[in-house]
Amino acid sequence: MQDDALIYSRSKYDEENLNLDIIYKLITVHASESKRLKTLKDYYLGKHEILNHKRRSNLPNFKTVANHAKDIADTTTGYFMGNSITYTNTSEADIESLLDAFDKADVDHVDNENALNMAIYGRAYEFVFAKENETELSIRSLEPENTFIVYDDSIEQRPLFAVYYYDIMDDVSQNTTYRAEVLTENYHYHMTLRGFENADNESSKPEEHHMGAIPIIEYRNNGFMIGDYEQQLGLIDAYNSLTANRVNDKEQAIDSILVLYGASLADSAEEAHEAMQILSEEGLLELPADAKADFLNNVLDENAIEVLRKALKQDIYTFSHVPNLTDENFASNVSGVAMEYKLLGLEMITKTKEQHYSKSLRKRIKLFCNYLGLKQIALDAKAIVPQYKRGLPKNLLELSQIINNLDGKVSLRQLISLLPFVEDPDAELKALEEEQENKPDEAPAFVQNSPLDQEDDVDE
Repeated sequence: MQDDALIYSRSKYDEENLNLDIIYKLITVHASESKRLKTLKDYYLGKHEILNHKRRSNLPNFKTVANHAKDIADTTTGYFMGNSITYTNTSEADIESLLDAFDKADVDHVDNENALNMAIYGRAYEFVFAKENETELSIRSLEPENTFIVYDDSIEQRPLFAVYYYDIMDDVSQNTTYRAEVLTENYHYHMTLRGFENADNESSKPEEHHMGAIPIIEYRNNGFMIGDYEQQLGLIDAYNSLTANRVNDKEQAIDSILVLYGASLADSAEEAHEAMQILSEEGLLELPADAKADFLNNVLDENAIEVLRKALKQDIYTFSHVPNLTDENFASNVSGVAMEYKLLGLEMITKTKEQHYSKSLRKRIKLFCNYLGLKQIALDAKAIVPQYKRGLPKNLLELSQIINNLDGKVSLRQLISLLPFVEDPDAELKALEEEQENKPDEAPAFVQNSPLDQEDDVDE
Protein backbone atom coordinates (compact mmCIF):
# COMPACT_ATOMS: atom_id res chain seq x y z
CA MET A 1 0.00 0.00 0.00
CA GLN A 2 1.15 3.51 -0.78
CA ASP A 3 2.74 5.30 2.18
CA ASP A 4 0.44 8.33 1.86
CA ALA A 5 -2.75 6.20 1.67
CA LEU A 6 -5.44 7.36 4.10
CA ILE A 7 -6.33 4.76 6.74
CA TYR A 8 -9.33 4.66 9.08
CA SER A 9 -10.21 2.12 11.76
CA ARG A 10 -12.91 -0.30 10.63
CA SER A 11 -14.06 -0.81 14.24
CA LYS A 12 -14.99 2.89 14.42
CA TYR A 13 -16.57 2.97 10.98
CA ASP A 14 -20.35 3.15 10.66
CA GLU A 15 -21.53 3.37 7.06
CA GLU A 16 -24.90 4.81 8.07
CA ASN A 17 -23.49 7.38 10.51
CA LEU A 18 -20.23 8.89 9.26
CA ASN A 19 -18.14 11.07 11.57
CA LEU A 20 -18.03 14.50 9.91
CA ASP A 21 -15.01 15.64 11.95
CA ILE A 22 -13.02 12.66 10.68
CA ILE A 23 -14.08 13.36 7.08
CA TYR A 24 -12.96 16.99 7.46
CA LYS A 25 -9.61 15.90 8.89
CA LEU A 26 -9.05 13.43 6.05
CA ILE A 27 -9.80 16.13 3.51
CA THR A 28 -7.31 18.55 5.07
CA VAL A 29 -4.63 15.84 5.03
CA HIS A 30 -5.30 15.13 1.37
CA ALA A 31 -5.44 18.85 0.54
CA SER A 32 -1.83 19.21 1.70
CA GLU A 33 -0.85 16.26 -0.51
CA SER A 34 -2.78 17.68 -3.46
CA LYS A 35 -0.31 20.59 -3.64
CA ARG A 36 2.27 18.12 -4.92
CA LEU A 37 -0.26 16.77 -7.41
CA LYS A 38 -1.01 20.28 -8.64
CA THR A 39 2.72 20.84 -9.24
CA LEU A 40 2.78 17.72 -11.44
CA LYS A 41 -0.19 19.01 -13.42
CA ASP A 42 1.45 22.44 -13.80
CA TYR A 43 4.54 20.84 -15.32
CA TYR A 44 2.37 19.00 -17.85
CA LEU A 45 0.72 22.31 -18.76
CA GLY A 46 4.10 24.04 -19.17
CA LYS A 47 4.03 26.02 -15.92
CA HIS A 48 7.60 25.21 -14.89
CA GLU A 49 9.79 26.66 -12.16
CA ILE A 50 11.84 28.61 -14.74
CA LEU A 51 8.89 31.00 -15.16
CA ASN A 52 9.60 32.30 -11.64
CA HIS A 53 13.25 33.03 -12.49
CA LYS A 54 14.30 36.65 -11.87
CA ARG A 55 17.34 38.66 -13.02
CA ARG A 56 18.39 42.27 -12.63
CA SER A 57 16.10 44.63 -14.49
CA ASN A 58 18.82 45.70 -16.93
CA LEU A 59 19.65 42.12 -17.98
CA PRO A 60 17.79 39.93 -20.50
CA ASN A 61 15.44 37.44 -18.84
CA PHE A 62 14.08 34.95 -21.36
CA LYS A 63 12.16 32.10 -19.69
CA THR A 64 12.33 29.13 -22.03
CA VAL A 65 10.22 26.07 -21.22
CA ALA A 66 11.20 22.77 -22.84
CA ASN A 67 8.15 20.70 -21.90
CA HIS A 68 9.68 17.24 -21.54
CA ALA A 69 7.02 16.46 -18.92
CA LYS A 70 4.22 16.65 -21.47
CA ASP A 71 6.24 14.73 -24.03
CA ILE A 72 6.87 11.88 -21.57
CA ALA A 73 3.24 11.73 -20.37
CA ASP A 74 1.80 11.84 -23.91
CA THR A 75 4.23 9.17 -25.13
CA THR A 76 3.47 6.72 -22.31
CA THR A 77 -0.27 7.37 -22.60
CA GLY A 78 -0.30 6.83 -26.36
CA TYR A 79 1.80 3.67 -26.09
CA PHE A 80 -0.35 2.24 -23.28
CA MET A 81 -3.85 3.33 -24.31
CA GLY A 82 -3.46 4.48 -27.90
CA ASN A 83 -5.80 1.68 -29.00
CA SER A 84 -9.06 0.72 -27.33
CA ILE A 85 -9.09 -2.17 -24.85
CA THR A 86 -10.75 -5.31 -26.16
CA TYR A 87 -12.23 -8.04 -23.96
CA THR A 88 -12.23 -11.81 -24.28
CA ASN A 89 -14.23 -14.20 -22.15
CA THR A 90 -12.71 -17.48 -20.99
CA SER A 91 -16.01 -18.73 -19.53
CA GLU A 92 -19.31 -19.58 -21.21
CA ALA A 93 -21.11 -16.44 -20.06
CA ASP A 94 -22.33 -14.06 -22.79
CA ILE A 95 -20.72 -10.65 -22.27
CA GLU A 96 -22.32 -8.91 -25.26
CA SER A 97 -24.74 -6.96 -23.03
CA LEU A 98 -21.82 -5.82 -20.86
CA LEU A 99 -19.82 -4.64 -23.86
CA ASP A 100 -22.88 -2.75 -25.17
CA ALA A 101 -23.15 -0.98 -21.81
CA PHE A 102 -19.44 -0.10 -22.02
CA ASP A 103 -19.96 1.40 -25.47
CA LYS A 104 -22.89 3.51 -24.30
CA ALA A 105 -20.82 4.76 -21.35
CA ASP A 106 -17.96 5.68 -23.75
CA VAL A 107 -15.39 3.78 -21.72
CA ASP A 108 -12.71 4.22 -24.40
CA HIS A 109 -12.62 7.96 -23.80
CA VAL A 110 -12.52 7.48 -20.02
CA ASP A 111 -9.73 4.90 -20.33
CA ASN A 112 -7.63 7.44 -22.23
CA GLU A 113 -8.28 10.13 -19.61
CA ASN A 114 -7.40 7.68 -16.85
CA ALA A 115 -4.15 6.72 -18.59
CA LEU A 116 -3.12 10.38 -18.90
CA ASN A 117 -3.95 11.07 -15.24
CA MET A 118 -1.90 8.01 -14.25
CA ALA A 119 1.05 9.36 -16.24
CA ILE A 120 0.76 12.81 -14.65
CA TYR A 121 -0.31 12.11 -11.07
CA GLY A 122 0.59 8.44 -10.65
CA ARG A 123 -3.09 7.67 -10.06
CA ALA A 124 -6.51 8.11 -11.62
CA TYR A 125 -10.11 7.95 -10.38
CA GLU A 126 -13.39 7.30 -12.14
CA PHE A 127 -16.97 7.63 -10.96
CA VAL A 128 -19.55 5.11 -12.21
CA PHE A 129 -23.09 6.45 -11.90
CA ALA A 130 -26.57 6.13 -13.36
CA LYS A 131 -27.65 8.94 -15.65
CA GLU A 132 -30.44 11.12 -14.32
CA ASN A 133 -33.90 9.67 -15.08
CA GLU A 134 -32.26 6.84 -17.06
CA THR A 135 -31.25 3.25 -16.43
CA GLU A 136 -27.98 3.48 -18.40
CA LEU A 137 -24.68 3.83 -16.59
CA SER A 138 -22.11 6.49 -17.31
CA ILE A 139 -18.50 7.03 -16.28
CA ARG A 140 -16.64 10.22 -15.51
CA SER A 141 -12.92 10.60 -14.84
CA LEU A 142 -12.33 12.55 -11.61
CA GLU A 143 -9.47 14.92 -10.78
CA PRO A 144 -6.89 13.21 -8.50
CA GLU A 145 -6.27 16.59 -6.84
CA ASN A 146 -9.78 16.39 -5.35
CA THR A 147 -10.39 12.65 -4.94
CA PHE A 148 -9.17 9.95 -2.58
CA ILE A 149 -10.05 6.52 -1.21
CA VAL A 150 -10.00 5.70 2.51
CA TYR A 151 -8.90 2.18 3.48
CA ASP A 152 -9.42 0.19 6.63
CA ASP A 153 -6.66 -0.77 9.08
CA SER A 154 -6.75 -4.52 8.39
CA ILE A 155 -3.96 -6.48 6.72
CA GLU A 156 -6.04 -6.50 3.53
CA GLN A 157 -6.55 -2.72 3.66
CA ARG A 158 -9.95 -2.89 2.01
CA PRO A 159 -11.55 0.35 0.78
CA LEU A 160 -14.12 1.84 3.17
CA PHE A 161 -15.35 4.90 1.28
CA ALA A 162 -14.37 7.43 -1.38
CA VAL A 163 -14.38 11.23 -1.17
CA TYR A 164 -14.63 13.80 -3.95
CA TYR A 165 -14.41 17.38 -2.69
CA TYR A 166 -13.78 20.99 -3.67
CA ASP A 167 -13.23 24.09 -1.57
CA ILE A 168 -15.13 27.36 -1.52
CA MET A 169 -14.55 30.57 0.43
CA ASP A 170 -17.12 31.33 3.14
CA ASP A 171 -18.08 35.00 2.70
CA VAL A 172 -19.11 35.31 6.34
CA SER A 173 -16.22 33.66 8.20
CA GLN A 174 -13.62 34.06 5.41
CA ASN A 175 -12.57 30.46 6.09
CA THR A 176 -12.24 27.60 3.66
CA THR A 177 -15.36 25.46 3.40
CA TYR A 178 -15.36 22.07 1.72
CA ARG A 179 -18.21 20.62 -0.29
CA ALA A 180 -17.80 16.85 -0.40
CA GLU A 181 -19.43 13.85 -2.04
CA VAL A 182 -18.80 10.76 0.10
CA LEU A 183 -19.62 7.34 -1.34
CA THR A 184 -19.63 4.15 0.69
CA GLU A 185 -20.47 0.63 -0.40
CA ASN A 186 -24.20 1.38 -0.31
CA TYR A 187 -24.75 5.09 0.31
CA HIS A 188 -24.08 8.52 -1.17
CA TYR A 189 -23.65 11.56 1.13
CA HIS A 190 -23.57 15.29 0.30
CA MET A 191 -21.59 17.24 2.90
CA THR A 192 -20.63 20.82 3.75
CA LEU A 193 -17.64 20.86 6.12
CA ARG A 194 -16.38 24.01 7.83
CA GLY A 195 -14.07 22.72 10.54
CA PHE A 196 -13.52 20.38 13.48
CA GLU A 197 -15.52 20.13 16.71
CA ASN A 198 -18.32 22.63 17.23
CA ALA A 199 -18.12 23.67 13.56
CA ASP A 200 -21.33 24.00 11.61
CA ASN A 201 -20.83 20.84 9.54
CA GLU A 202 -23.76 19.53 7.55
CA SER A 203 -24.59 16.25 5.85
CA SER A 204 -27.53 15.02 3.84
CA LYS A 205 -29.33 11.83 4.69
CA PRO A 206 -27.67 8.77 3.18
CA GLU A 207 -29.04 7.94 -0.27
CA GLU A 208 -28.75 4.42 -1.67
CA HIS A 209 -26.87 4.31 -4.97
CA HIS A 210 -27.69 0.64 -5.77
CA MET A 211 -24.25 -0.06 -7.25
CA GLY A 212 -23.34 -2.86 -4.86
CA ALA A 213 -19.83 -1.47 -4.22
CA ILE A 214 -18.05 1.87 -3.86
CA PRO A 215 -18.72 3.50 -7.27
CA ILE A 216 -15.42 5.43 -7.32
CA ILE A 217 -12.51 3.31 -8.60
CA GLU A 218 -8.81 4.04 -8.12
CA TYR A 219 -6.31 3.23 -10.88
CA ARG A 220 -2.64 3.16 -9.94
CA ASN A 221 0.26 3.88 -12.25
CA ASN A 222 2.50 1.63 -10.13
CA GLY A 223 2.74 0.33 -6.58
CA PHE A 224 3.94 3.69 -5.22
CA MET A 225 1.61 5.87 -7.33
CA ILE A 226 4.52 7.77 -8.91
CA GLY A 227 3.92 9.75 -12.11
CA ASP A 228 5.90 9.04 -15.25
CA TYR A 229 8.01 12.22 -15.02
CA GLU A 230 7.70 12.98 -11.32
CA GLN A 231 11.25 11.90 -10.47
CA GLN A 232 12.72 13.88 -13.39
CA LEU A 233 11.49 17.34 -12.31
CA GLY A 234 14.98 18.34 -11.12
CA LEU A 235 16.52 17.38 -14.47
CA ILE A 236 13.76 19.23 -16.33
CA ASP A 237 14.41 22.37 -14.23
CA ALA A 238 18.15 22.10 -14.93
CA TYR A 239 17.52 21.78 -18.68
CA ASN A 240 15.19 24.79 -18.68
CA SER A 241 17.70 26.84 -16.67
CA LEU A 242 20.58 25.95 -18.99
CA THR A 243 18.55 26.81 -22.09
CA ALA A 244 17.30 30.09 -20.63
CA ASN A 245 20.77 31.18 -19.50
CA ARG A 246 22.15 30.26 -22.91
CA VAL A 247 19.63 32.51 -24.64
CA ASN A 248 20.07 35.28 -22.09
CA ASP A 249 23.86 35.20 -22.48
CA LYS A 250 23.49 35.42 -26.24
CA GLU A 251 21.14 38.38 -25.91
CA GLN A 252 23.47 40.00 -23.42
CA ALA A 253 26.38 39.53 -25.84
CA ILE A 254 24.40 41.38 -28.50
CA ASP A 255 23.90 44.29 -26.10
CA SER A 256 27.59 44.32 -25.11
CA ILE A 257 29.28 47.46 -23.80
CA LEU A 258 31.29 49.49 -26.33
CA VAL A 259 34.80 50.31 -25.09
CA LEU A 260 36.88 53.09 -26.70
CA TYR A 261 40.68 53.23 -26.35
CA GLY A 262 42.34 56.64 -26.88
CA ALA A 263 39.13 58.44 -27.78
CA SER A 264 35.70 59.45 -26.45
CA LEU A 265 32.33 59.94 -28.06
CA ALA A 266 31.57 63.25 -26.37
CA ASP A 267 32.53 65.53 -23.49
CA SER A 268 29.21 65.28 -21.63
CA ALA A 269 26.69 62.54 -20.85
CA GLU A 270 24.02 64.26 -22.92
CA GLU A 271 26.27 64.50 -25.95
CA ALA A 272 27.42 60.90 -25.43
CA HIS A 273 23.81 59.71 -25.42
CA GLU A 274 23.14 61.60 -28.66
CA ALA A 275 26.31 60.16 -30.22
CA MET A 276 25.27 56.61 -29.25
CA GLN A 277 21.91 57.15 -30.89
CA ILE A 278 23.59 58.26 -34.12
CA LEU A 279 26.00 55.31 -33.90
CA SER A 280 23.09 52.90 -33.48
CA GLU A 281 21.27 54.31 -36.52
CA GLU A 282 24.22 54.82 -38.85
CA GLY A 283 26.44 51.95 -37.70
CA LEU A 284 29.54 54.06 -38.36
CA LEU A 285 32.20 55.27 -35.92
CA GLU A 286 35.12 57.58 -36.81
CA LEU A 287 38.19 57.39 -34.55
CA PRO A 288 41.66 59.01 -34.53
CA ALA A 289 44.52 57.01 -36.05
CA ASP A 290 45.92 55.88 -32.70
CA ALA A 291 42.51 54.94 -31.17
CA LYS A 292 40.49 51.73 -31.33
CA ALA A 293 37.07 50.39 -30.28
CA ASP A 294 36.02 47.00 -28.94
CA PHE A 295 33.08 45.30 -27.23
CA LEU A 296 33.24 44.11 -23.64
CA ASN A 297 31.40 40.81 -23.67
CA ASN A 298 31.31 37.37 -22.10
CA VAL A 299 32.93 34.59 -24.12
CA LEU A 300 30.64 31.54 -24.25
CA ASP A 301 31.95 28.00 -24.58
CA GLU A 302 29.22 26.70 -26.89
CA ASN A 303 30.69 23.22 -27.15
CA ALA A 304 30.67 22.65 -23.38
CA ILE A 305 27.13 24.02 -23.08
CA GLU A 306 25.89 21.78 -25.90
CA VAL A 307 27.49 18.70 -24.32
CA LEU A 308 25.74 19.48 -21.01
CA ARG A 309 22.40 20.12 -22.73
CA LYS A 310 22.51 16.77 -24.52
CA ALA A 311 23.54 14.98 -21.32
CA LEU A 312 20.60 16.47 -19.39
CA LYS A 313 18.15 15.58 -22.14
CA GLN A 314 19.45 12.03 -22.32
CA ASP A 315 19.16 11.63 -18.53
CA ILE A 316 15.56 12.88 -18.58
CA TYR A 317 14.52 10.18 -21.03
CA THR A 318 16.83 7.49 -19.65
CA PHE A 319 15.59 7.65 -16.06
CA SER A 320 11.93 7.97 -17.10
CA HIS A 321 12.38 4.81 -19.27
CA VAL A 322 10.65 6.68 -22.09
CA PRO A 323 12.51 6.85 -25.41
CA ASN A 324 12.99 10.13 -27.24
CA LEU A 325 11.06 9.31 -30.42
CA THR A 326 12.68 12.23 -32.29
CA ASP A 327 16.10 10.68 -31.79
CA GLU A 328 17.96 9.56 -34.90
CA ASN A 329 18.12 6.01 -33.50
CA PHE A 330 14.40 5.64 -34.29
CA ALA A 331 14.81 5.26 -38.02
CA SER A 332 11.84 4.21 -40.13
CA ASN A 333 13.60 1.12 -41.45
CA VAL A 334 14.35 -0.66 -38.16
CA SER A 335 12.99 -4.19 -37.80
CA GLY A 336 10.31 -5.16 -35.31
CA VAL A 337 12.80 -6.93 -33.04
CA ALA A 338 15.18 -3.96 -33.05
CA MET A 339 12.29 -1.64 -32.19
CA GLU A 340 11.28 -3.87 -29.28
CA TYR A 341 14.77 -3.64 -27.79
CA LYS A 342 14.71 0.15 -28.07
CA LEU A 343 11.32 0.20 -26.34
CA LEU A 344 12.23 -2.32 -23.63
CA GLY A 345 12.19 0.24 -20.78
CA LEU A 346 8.86 1.71 -21.91
CA GLU A 347 7.43 -1.79 -22.28
CA MET A 348 8.40 -2.68 -18.69
CA ILE A 349 6.65 0.32 -17.13
CA THR A 350 3.65 -0.23 -19.42
CA LYS A 351 3.36 -3.83 -18.23
CA THR A 352 3.18 -2.49 -14.68
CA LYS A 353 0.44 -0.08 -15.76
CA GLU A 354 -1.47 -2.98 -17.33
CA GLN A 355 -1.37 -5.11 -14.19
CA HIS A 356 -2.76 -2.36 -11.98
CA TYR A 357 -5.29 -1.22 -14.58
CA SER A 358 -6.66 -4.72 -15.14
CA LYS A 359 -7.12 -5.16 -11.39
CA SER A 360 -9.27 -2.01 -11.25
CA LEU A 361 -11.12 -2.92 -14.45
CA ARG A 362 -12.55 -5.94 -12.64
CA LYS A 363 -14.14 -3.52 -10.16
CA ARG A 364 -15.68 -1.60 -13.06
CA ILE A 365 -17.04 -4.85 -14.53
CA LYS A 366 -18.59 -5.81 -11.18
CA LEU A 367 -20.23 -2.39 -10.79
CA PHE A 368 -21.81 -2.64 -14.25
CA CYS A 369 -22.91 -6.22 -13.66
CA ASN A 370 -24.37 -5.43 -10.24
CA TYR A 371 -26.40 -2.52 -11.57
CA LEU A 372 -27.52 -4.21 -14.79
CA GLY A 373 -28.39 -7.46 -13.03
CA LEU A 374 -25.83 -9.54 -14.94
CA LYS A 375 -25.32 -11.99 -12.10
CA GLN A 376 -23.60 -14.73 -14.10
CA ILE A 377 -20.91 -12.36 -15.39
CA ALA A 378 -20.43 -10.71 -11.99
CA LEU A 379 -19.67 -14.04 -10.39
CA ASP A 380 -16.97 -14.73 -12.96
CA ALA A 381 -15.51 -11.26 -13.59
CA LYS A 382 -11.97 -12.64 -13.55
CA ALA A 383 -12.82 -14.72 -16.63
CA ILE A 384 -13.13 -11.51 -18.67
CA VAL A 385 -9.61 -10.75 -19.85
CA PRO A 386 -8.77 -7.25 -21.12
CA GLN A 387 -6.39 -7.13 -24.06
CA TYR A 388 -4.19 -4.11 -24.74
CA LYS A 389 -2.69 -3.13 -28.08
CA ARG A 390 0.40 -0.96 -28.15
CA GLY A 391 0.07 2.39 -29.88
CA LEU A 392 2.87 1.87 -32.40
CA PRO A 393 2.92 1.76 -36.21
CA LYS A 394 2.90 -1.82 -37.45
CA ASN A 395 4.93 -3.41 -40.23
CA LEU A 396 2.04 -5.18 -41.98
CA LEU A 397 4.34 -7.13 -44.31
CA GLU A 398 6.33 -8.52 -41.38
CA LEU A 399 3.11 -9.20 -39.48
CA SER A 400 1.57 -11.09 -42.40
CA GLN A 401 4.65 -13.31 -42.57
CA ILE A 402 4.32 -14.08 -38.87
CA ILE A 403 0.64 -14.97 -39.31
CA ASN A 404 1.44 -17.30 -42.22
CA ASN A 405 4.12 -19.04 -40.14
CA LEU A 406 1.68 -19.53 -37.26
CA ASP A 407 -1.17 -20.81 -39.44
CA GLY A 408 -2.33 -24.15 -38.08
CA LYS A 409 -0.39 -23.73 -34.85
CA VAL A 410 -2.50 -20.96 -33.27
CA SER A 411 -6.26 -20.45 -33.38
CA LEU A 412 -7.61 -18.36 -36.25
CA ARG A 413 -9.20 -15.92 -33.83
CA GLN A 414 -5.86 -15.27 -32.16
CA LEU A 415 -4.22 -14.67 -35.53
CA ILE A 416 -6.96 -12.24 -36.54
CA SER A 417 -6.54 -10.34 -33.26
CA LEU A 418 -2.92 -9.61 -34.24
CA LEU A 419 -4.07 -7.39 -37.11
CA PRO A 420 -4.06 -3.74 -35.96
CA PHE A 421 -6.95 -2.73 -38.25
CA VAL A 422 -9.32 -5.34 -36.77
CA GLU A 423 -11.19 -3.90 -33.77
CA ASP A 424 -13.49 -6.87 -33.06
CA PRO A 425 -11.84 -10.27 -33.74
CA ASP A 426 -15.08 -12.17 -33.04
CA ALA A 427 -17.06 -10.10 -35.54
CA GLU A 428 -14.29 -10.45 -38.12
CA LEU A 429 -14.16 -14.23 -37.59
CA LYS A 430 -17.93 -14.48 -38.01
CA ALA A 431 -17.81 -12.41 -41.21
CA LEU A 432 -15.05 -14.64 -42.56
CA GLU A 433 -17.09 -17.80 -41.84
CA GLU A 434 -20.16 -16.32 -43.57
CA GLU A 435 -18.08 -15.34 -46.56
CA GLN A 436 -16.67 -18.84 -46.90
CA GLU A 437 -20.15 -20.40 -46.58
CA ASN A 438 -21.54 -18.19 -49.35
CA LYS A 439 -18.56 -18.85 -51.61
CA PRO A 440 -19.39 -21.47 -54.32
CA ASP A 441 -17.42 -24.69 -54.24
CA GLU A 442 -16.17 -24.34 -57.80
CA ALA A 443 -15.87 -21.34 -60.01
CA PRO A 444 -17.95 -21.55 -63.27
CA ALA A 445 -15.93 -22.58 -66.29
CA PHE A 446 -15.96 -20.10 -69.13
CA VAL A 447 -15.17 -21.79 -72.54
CA GLN A 448 -14.23 -19.58 -75.44
CA ASN A 449 -14.04 -21.04 -78.93
CA SER A 450 -10.94 -20.27 -80.93
CA PRO A 451 -11.20 -18.66 -84.39
CA LEU A 452 -10.26 -22.02 -85.94
CA ASP A 453 -13.19 -23.71 -84.19
CA GLN A 454 -15.51 -21.00 -85.48
CA GLU A 455 -14.24 -21.54 -89.04
CA ASP A 456 -14.82 -25.28 -88.74
CA ASP A 457 -18.40 -24.61 -87.66
CA VAL A 458 -18.97 -22.42 -90.72
CA ASP A 459 -17.53 -25.02 -93.10
CA GLU A 460 -19.77 -27.64 -91.70
